[in-house]
Amino acid sequence: MLSVTIARASNIKGHVYDQNTGEPLVGASVKIGTDRATLTGLDGSFEFKKVVAGNAILKVSYVSYKVFSKQIVILKEDNASLNIYLTKDNGNDLGEVVIASKHDGATENTARKIEQKSFQVMNVVSGHAMEISPDLTVANAIQRVSGVSIERSSNGDGQYAILRGMDKRYNYTLVNGIKIPSPDNKFRYVPLDIFPVELLERLEIYKSLTPNMEGDAVGGVVNMVMKDAPSKLAVSANVATGYSQLFFDRKYLGFDAGAVNAKSPYELNGRDYNAKPADFSTGTVDFKAKQAAPNLVGGISIGQRFLNNKLGVLVAGSIQNTYRGTNSTFFNSTINATDKISRITSMDYRQYSEQQKRYGLHAKIDYKFNLYNTLSLVNSYVNLTNIQTRDQVTTNFSSDYKPESGSAQLSYSTRARFTEQQIYNTTLHGEHTLVPQKLKLNWSAVYSSAKNDVPDESSVTLNGLRTANIDSKTTVAKGGLTHRWSRNTDEDKAGYIDLTYTAAIAGVNVDFTAGGLYRDKQRSSFYNNYTFEPLVLNTTYGVDFTNYADIKWDIQNPKGAVANALTYNASEKTSAGYGMFTFKINQLDVIGGARVEHTNQGYAMLFSAGELRPTGSQIYTDVLPSLNLKYGLTNTQNLRATYFRSINRPGFFELIPGGRTLEEYRERGNPDLKRAIADNIDFRYELFPNSGEQLLIGAFYKKIKDPIEYTIKADETRGQDSYYEPGNFGTAKNYGLELDYMKFFNKFGFKANYTYTHSRITTDKDTRVRNAVTGDLEPMIVQQTRPLFGQAAHIGNLSLLYKDTKNGWDAQLAGSYTGERINTISQFVDNDIWQKGFIQMDASVEKRFKNSFSVFVKAGNLLNTPTTLFIKGINAENAGLPNQDANSNETLIRKDFYEQTYLIGLRYKL
Repeated sequence: MLSVTIARASNIKGHVYDQNTGEPLVGASVKIGTDRATLTGLDGSFEFKKVVAGNAILKVSYVSYKVFSKQIVILKEDNASLNIYLTKDNGNDLGEVVIASKHDGATENTARKIEQKSFQVMNVVSGHAMEISPDLTVANAIQRVSGVSIERSSNGDGQYAILRGMDKRYNYTLVNGIKIPSPDNKFRYVPLDIFPVELLERLEIYKSLTPNMEGDAVGGVVNMVMKDAPSKLAVSANVATGYSQLFFDRKYLGFDAGAVNAKSPYELNGRDYNAKPADFSTGTVDFKAKQAAPNLVGGISIGQRFLNNKLGVLVAGSIQNTYRGTNSTFFNSTINATDKISRITSMDYRQYSEQQKRYGLHAKIDYKFNLYNTLSLVNSYVNLTNIQTRDQVTTNFSSDYKPESGSAQLSYSTRARFTEQQIYNTTLHGEHTLVPQKLKLNWSAVYSSAKNDVPDESSVTLNGLRTANIDSKTTVAKGGLTHRWSRNTDEDKAGYIDLTYTAAIAGVNVDFTAGGLYRDKQRSSFYNNYTFEPLVLNTTYGVDFTNYADIKWDIQNPKGAVANALTYNASEKTSAGYGMFTFKINQLDVIGGARVEHTNQGYAMLFSAGELRPTGSQIYTDVLPSLNLKYGLTNTQNLRATYFRSINRPGFFELIPGGRTLEEYRERGNPDLKRAIADNIDFRYELFPNSGEQLLIGAFYKKIKDPIEYTIKADETRGQDSYYEPGNFGTAKNYGLELDYMKFFNKFGFKANYTYTHSRITTDKDTRVRNAVTGDLEPMIVQQTRPLFGQAAHIGNLSLLYKDTKNGWDAQLAGSYTGERINTISQFVDNDIWQKGFIQMDASVEKRFKNSFSVFVKAGNLLNTPTTLFIKGINAENAGLPNQDANSNETLIRKDFYEQTYLIGLRYKL
């Protein structure tokens, strides 16, 4: 198979390929003579410099391939490079993605093969790529995918995925193809920062749907494929430590998390109990500044197959204990009768100190009875505990405020919050071939639960005064202390079944698949709040007390405030059936059909609080057709065209009419909120020149009827009250282009992607116009066109890669850009709050040694990129206020800095 037997150069170079697929083999061993050896690079290339002329034996070897050995003649003249093709020992290749994924599903080669062979438009991030990347959580890893941006949490870490400019509400999350519930207390979307990447074999992002997939995704679907049992014993372990740059610069402010009361006095003693101050912990308001401990990250994975490969067992665990912080400036604003742009009323300077404890456990057992029957049991548990302190100083700007005087009315607020989120899933799955090559049956029985628990959230508020830049604190007359409990649980019981019959029609094998789903979801939500006043008013910090725990309090509502909109039960029963056909004619793959989903969603407020609709339900049925076409231009090129219809259901809290007061606004649901219905079209050209390279060029179009957006809306029944509430807003359109390119040059390579997204929606807005007769300003409703909430027009990623297989080096410098996007929708014209575009830069380096150990370093947020929120335009009244630039034509609303994070660790692989 080697056509060239004479190499005419003192420099010998060439490439090593797979004989069957033509793909370059990365890390193949190439030896010339007895004393020269090297490994092939990322593009399968190798080179020997200054080789002595004469006869030599060239030997090439690679795991699971036949060894190539041949004598060559080395001359001094230049000559073309050598192309060497290796064949596998067992004759198998990666053509069957299912087989490949069971053995090496975490590799880059498999990820590219899945993308190429898939019936759907999708992107795959391999487990290996995540392992050597700077990312620790799925939320951060997913931002490297084309068309995906992330929404950050208050500590700067990625939390939610936004796919193709569609807000996080428009996608859903799977674990091994099974939908999981959300621990969020109001919505359906799953926070991806709860999942550590080291439990995953790969991360799949579906951008089109097939009939056998649930239909409530407009942006796309995130599928986390967990680790599987390998064909032979595999052990992987790592431990790392690091620090946040922010806590080099200031102290960590904490409280005693062990003093948190898990349940409120109402829950412990019954609804008729009158709580006393002694029932509440003082440890949650006993704040102490200290040096943050180092971050600690660790994980282990053990897997093997037994009984002649019939039984597979894998157990993987992860633990992360990290300290993060944020320095934030926040401006509160309002609109008066004569204002066009919001007028700033106060400025909050906030310091967040947060400890995150992230645990993950994954276990899988599968047993192959024979070629026709397989059972598997998968259990996954993830837990994210946040212990957060927020210390805030508020400067109130009165009408006569003069910054040059150094005097202002102040208020101080310190909040202690303990949050625990957890998700558990167990799936029993069976695959059966009832009639070989004719009839197959797959089924799954699923139990899942999710929980969000925020017990004993405590907040102390004090008045203060700044005189000539000297601050003082005094206790306030009302609302000086609050203790709050909130908790919600989701429980899902579901069953899946798929039956596939293969028939020969006109010489073409056609797979006819029919199946269904039934899910019973039950949600319970609880919220209670106690408020306190100080027993002695106008006490002074430093004189009457030096610690918040020293203040004596008088409880104002001894029975609590459990009668609110967040104390409710909700349920959702979903039943679905589908029919699907799959066939291939020459180079054309076709998969299509329709899905029918029936939804019965309802709620019951446990305390109606005078609401006219304390209970409610929505029952509807949707028919969701889809068609996916893939045409193979060559063995390495595809053209795709897809269409699918999908929906987006309201969240549970979004239907509940009662309102509640948050820290920065009031919020309520809308019982008349309708589901959104979307028609989606995709086109994509794909080129896979080899296993490690790709070029993807795609376009998409979405037409969304009744999209769900939030706006601040006045309450006609409650005077001047305004609420942040969801609504349906006509019809929206969203379209864009995607470009994804990956290329390697020996030891160097890069991954780049860019997405342009354009969306438009027209909604009602409030404004004021001057009456031509009276000269008075009068309210008026007008229509304004804007992008969809959360949609950035431009998203891009660029990663520079270095891989030296011979010397065991991997390095990556990764940058992500997200353009400006709407963060909060206002009820007033030209007062939407936008987030500035930002670049996040991260880096990682890993050095492997021959004894199965490696050392790695990860660094995040190298540019210290802030999150900046602003309103386009500025009110003249805001000129001269701190941090407001009258020349920028922008009103700054918020700016958060997180600073850099560093991690160094040790990894072992057997």
